[in-house]
Amino acid sequence: MKNSTISQDVLSVLKSVNKDQKNPLPLHEPTFAGNEWKYVKDCIDTGWVSSVGDYVDQFENKLVEFTGIKRAIAVVNGTAALHMSLLLSGVKSNDEVLTPTLSFVATANAITYCGAVPHFVDSCEATFGVDPVKLDDYLKEISEIKNNSIINKNTGRVISCLVVMHTFGHPADLDPILELCNKYHILLIEDTAESIGSYYKGKHTGNWGKISAISFNGNKTITTGGGGAILTNDDSLADLAKHLTTTAKIPHLWEFGHDQIGYNYRLPNINAALGVAQMEQLPIFLKKKIQLATLYKKLFAHVNGLRFVVQPPHAMSNYWLNTILLDKDNIKLKDKILKLTNENGIMTRPAWKLMHQLPMYVNCPHMDLTQSEDLEKRIINIPSSPNLV
Repeated sequence: MKNSTISQDVLSVLKSVNKDQKNPLPLHEPTFAGNEWKYVKDCIDTGWVSSVGDYVDQFENKLVEFTGIKRAIAVVNGTAALHMSLLLSGVKSNDEVLTPTLSFVATANAITYCGAVPHFVDSCEATFGVDPVKLDDYLKEISEIKNNSIINKNTGRVISCLVVMHTFGHPADLDPILELCNKYHILLIEDTAESIGSYYKGKHTGNWGKISAISFNGNKTITTGGGGAILTNDDSLADLAKHLTTTAKIPHLWEFGHDQIGYNYRLPNINAALGVAQMEQLPIFLKKKIQLATLYKKLFAHVNGLRFVVQPPHAMSNYWLNTILLDKDNIKLKDKILKLTNENGIMTRPAWKLMHQLPMYVNCPHMDLTQSEDLEKRIINIPSSPNLV
């Protein structure tokens, strides 16, 4: 098939899904079809709009109920959730934290907020997540274990954590990753920013790491405007997270006492009100997103030169961002497809620029990243809003 035909076929598929003929057609827009206005108005009418209020508690409880994770602490955004997850896991200044180069910049940024150093690792095509086999081989080569800590022999720094990201909502292969972490005395943190409603072997993402972070940005499956949450099965960590994210204030009727450096990270009640309404509709959103992915799979089966990315066999994905992956001999088509679709009012986008290629991270340690570099050249995200079906 000629290159021009492939590009036109992609455009035709995307146009056929745009039943309401929106122009522009967003990549992922929020859906407000429930009690959002009612709950937000209640906050305004009662004056409970800040970081204390009943909707914060309701939102946290609904997250616990849905994910099966013991505790949830709502915060202002996913980056704050990840920053706190790293601090609560004991990440110290000058530690190295393993993290995929195929990720959003917030993952690496949160590591640097701790004074630590991102150490970039490769991802595999099967999941778009961390490649545990390749990482195991790499760690055998560059690390040594001293006093129950893993040391990077090339830098002399402790490698304290591995942050695993569930890319575009597709769960990484968590069992071998957790086995690797146990082998090398590394703590596992899950970046579940994109994966609410995604399951690995029947259990919701976020249940494998010591702690995990989730995002409710405006383009996520559910949104609180901004917003995020820290998820953990450890009560002591959860209590500390709630304390630190409320400026480490000692509870008292009128005095302002603080017992350590804290952070003003708690989610406002008015944002949580949105979240409660969104959580009520989450099963519907997920059902529609799976229907959309099923439709895309059917339509793209007739387009040569690429494939529609489906959930890994070990997982159930929320299909947060639907993705097509160009065949390797069609890499040069990526920019042409992006230009053609966006010029026709259909928002598509490439993968994020790889973290090790960003100017502030070019000197960070990394393993061979050829798989991620290959994937970046072939990935195109396509419109994924649940209201498309």
